[in-house]
Amino acid sequence: MITLGLTGSIGMGKSTTAQMFADLGVPVWDADAAVHRIYGVGGSAVDPIGAAFPMAITNGAVDRGKLKDMMAMRDDVLPKIQDIVHPLVADDRVAFLAQHQDAAFVLLDIPLLFETGAEAWIDVTICVSAPADVQAHRVLLRPGMTKQTFDMIMAHQMPDAEKRAKADHVIETVDIAQTRAAVQTLLQSLKEKHHA
Repeated sequence: MITLGLTGSIGMGKSTTAQMFADLGVPVWDADAAVHRIYGVGGSAVDPIGAAFPMAITNGAVDRGKLKDMMAMRDDVLPKIQDIVHPLVADDRVAFLAQHQDAAFVLLDIPLLFETGAEAWIDVTICVSAPADVQAHRVLLRPGMTKQTFDMIMAHQMPDAEKRAKADHVIETVDIAQTRAAVQTLLQSLKEKHHA
């Protein structure tokens, strides 16, 4: 099994690109979806986050809105949350890999791939990218998104140029047909390289 790590800053088209790999039969694990699972009712993060931040729990689930508000007010919240959440997300990923161990390729969609050092155990890293104006336009169209929130998110993410430089491959996401073609071409070349 070859692990493909997909990353890219907010608004770069990562989810859309991940879906293109899924459409080509590649199993996809989504770090954000894993967080949603462990934050949900009965999820593995509810009790530990509730113990650290009781006001962040609503109806038996982690309330992301309340967490965001707390992070905006206090610098110590985000590191504590990461200490709780990262190992639980890793457990979810290990279970996914075990489930798909017979697949030729699996795609791991990890927004903070380089920030968390995940490239150390991933076979091939892929960065999705678009010009800054396209990125800002996409993000600011999202419901409830403000320029201030966007700036805060960007401050916690590695700059796009740095991600592009670190990645094994870069996929541009300005035009959807071109992005799909780039995904198909990349997957084909990886198949040839790894099954040669």
